[in-house]
Amino acid sequence: MNLELSRRRLLKASLAGIGAGSFAAKVIAASSDPKVQAVFQHGIASGEPGPHSVLLWTRISSSDNSAQVNWQLAADDNFQTIVQQGQANTDASRDYCVKVEPQGLKPGQVYYYRFEYQGVYSEPGRSRTTPVGKVDKLCIAVASCSNYPFGYFNAYEVIAADKDIDFILHLGDYIYEYGHDGYGGKTGKTINRNHQPSHEIVSLADYRQRHAQYKADPASRLMHAAHPLIPTWDDHESTNNPHMQGAQNHQSETEGDWGSRRHASVQAYYEWMPVRDPGPGRSREQLWRHFQFGDLASLLTLETRHTGRSLQVDYKDHLAEINTSEDRQRFLDKVLAAPGREMLSAHMKSFYGKAIASDAVQNSQWHLLGNQIPMARTHMPDVSAILGQKKSEGYDPVADEHAQFRRLGELDLPLYLDTWDGYPGAREAFYQQNKSRGINDLLVLTGDSHSFWTNSLYNKNNEPMGVELGTAGITSPGDFENYDRDKAAHMDKLLAQHNKEVEWTDNLHRGFVKLSLDHKQAKAEFISVDNVLTEKYKVKRIKEAIIEKQNGQLKYRKAK
Repeated sequence: MNLELSRRRLLKASLAGIGAGSFAAKVIAASSDPKVQAVFQHGIASGEPGPHSVLLWTRISSSDNSAQVNWQLAADDNFQTIVQQGQANTDASRDYCVKVEPQGLKPGQVYYYRFEYQGVYSEPGRSRTTPVGKVDKLCIAVASCSNYPFGYFNAYEVIAADKDIDFILHLGDYIYEYGHDGYGGKTGKTINRNHQPSHEIVSLADYRQRHAQYKADPASRLMHAAHPLIPTWDDHESTNNPHMQGAQNHQSETEGDWGSRRHASVQAYYEWMPVRDPGPGRSREQLWRHFQFGDLASLLTLETRHTGRSLQVDYKDHLAEINTSEDRQRFLDKVLAAPGREMLSAHMKSFYGKAIASDAVQNSQWHLLGNQIPMARTHMPDVSAILGQKKSEGYDPVADEHAQFRRLGELDLPLYLDTWDGYPGAREAFYQQNKSRGINDLLVLTGDSHSFWTNSLYNKNNEPMGVELGTAGITSPGDFENYDRDKAAHMDKLLAQHNKEVEWTDNLHRGFVKLSLDHKQAKAEFISVDNVLTEKYKVKRIKEAIIEKQNGQLKYRKAK
């Protein structure tokens, strides 16, 4: 990948058969056709890859009571060799979304697909099945936190243009729930990229409209057409910081019953995302899966928001009572590590336990974990010398935490409590579940934080458990960006110096992680775009980390 392509050069190169190749040219041309826009204005997507199947998705713009949509799966992007084809029905009950899942496909193969309705064909999509047996290499793009009003999805275009990428792992915050006056609203008004509807989304109609807005974005359409997606949710697909009984950003007195809102958000997610509906005995909230890539890698995704999470501890309820080292230790031991404070449900843990005991996972070279929230121990360093007063832009869901940074540094307390740091007992139990099956080489892929990370993970006995790679936001800003760049960079350095588990972090860039695996090493490239406020940008690899397995443990061999 040419790391100095601007968007215009990227698209020009794609149209000329360079970069993403002639396939991208066909996607761009078709999706720009007014007839296609009128019928398939939200594009196409694929996901849930298996060795013999893949799920195909689209939505049609229709007001009919019901509609019959045709689909084709081909071995070539000219659709000369049709592998399978069929019809699917849709109606208003599923918001005119369409899902089909061709079966009997060949493992490790690239396929092309498209839909047709009333004589109009969608843009083509490219997907692939997972490989079996001996697998030499695998490349995954790791993405998170794509907040529409905070900027253009330029990093999605870079992912689309990268022909090395096999699959995209999106770790959540695919959409955000806020209205025009919420998080990112000021930026959205400045660049004329505002959320629709204009209010915070609460109802099923609201969530559907918000998903529609994100899917219609040109960069999103190009990314989905280029590669199959493995998505999981974090919090903003429903609302900020949910738990089993409610959410930080849900006020029942004005927004109604929490269960109804969560149900609406989950229904819209299943309608609009390329994910398989749950099988018998599974609820829609139980979104956890196992993907196997031959003998090279296993990927297990967690559900950490709706099925097991206990109420987050709020610093506002405790900081005034923490004045001594004894108070601090009591807070860590009796409040954060209180028995029964769960992150994962019993069903999630049972599924995970069976998966890691399977021969496929046990024999995998790499044990990948799709994890929404930071896992490494990350305490706040002493920032009194550099921390200035925060200047908030309207409502900011982390405004209170910013005001507390100085005090947290004085007390050496965790940076945030909605991450695994707020559930240390649950984290330790998760580590022990892995260790009991001989897995202490987790390669944890993490979103949520809007920062890049290379972390090393240890259990409470200081035994290595693996490494963690965190991705920055596609558009969502780093938490220290409101300070000048020098201070923000200094904060990153202090975090790495202060925390044993933090090797490096960067909150100044937007982008994604490109993870390339073979049987000898894992290479993580931290890819950034220098601008999200316009559609003109440059791309840079700001860091590269090489991970190797030594005596059954993961080590960073090179990080530059």
